[in-house]
Amino acid sequence: MKPGSPDEQWLEDCAPRRVLELFATKWTSMILHALHVRHEGHARSGVLLRSLPGISQKMLTQTLRELEASALVHRHVHDTVPPEVDYSLTPLGQRMIEPIELVYEWARSNASALDELKPRRTSRRR
Repeated sequence: MKPGSPDEQWLEDCAPRRVLELFATKWTSMILHALHVRHEGHARSGVLLRSLPGISQKMLTQTLRELEASALVHRHVHDTVPPEVDYSLTPLGQRMIEPIELVYEWARSNASALDELKPRRTSRRR
C-alpha cells in the first residue's frame, strides 16, 4: 500500500480490481474489440465466431453471457424460426472500447518486445 493513500482504493472490491476481473479471460477484450472494429458495434454470434480465430463456440457463448451479465453487451433474440440472436455493445461497453484500444495500440507498438517474451506454459503461442 502506498503511504498516505485511502484504504478504500486497495479493497478487494475496488473499481480497478472489478474492471480487471472483467478481463479475466483473453476473449473478453477480443470480443468487445471485434464488435467495435469489425462489426460496427453489433453482430450475430456466428459472425463473431468466424471473426475470432481460435475461439470455440462454447467459449464464445460463455464469454458473451458474462459480458451480458456485466452490462457490456446486449443480447437481442429475433422472433424468427430458427431464432436469430445478435449482440451489440451497450453504452458501458462502448465506453470500455477506449481503454481496450489503448492497450491494443500499445501491443502493436511493442510487438517486437512482446515477441521476445517467453510464452507462458498455458499459451498457445510458440
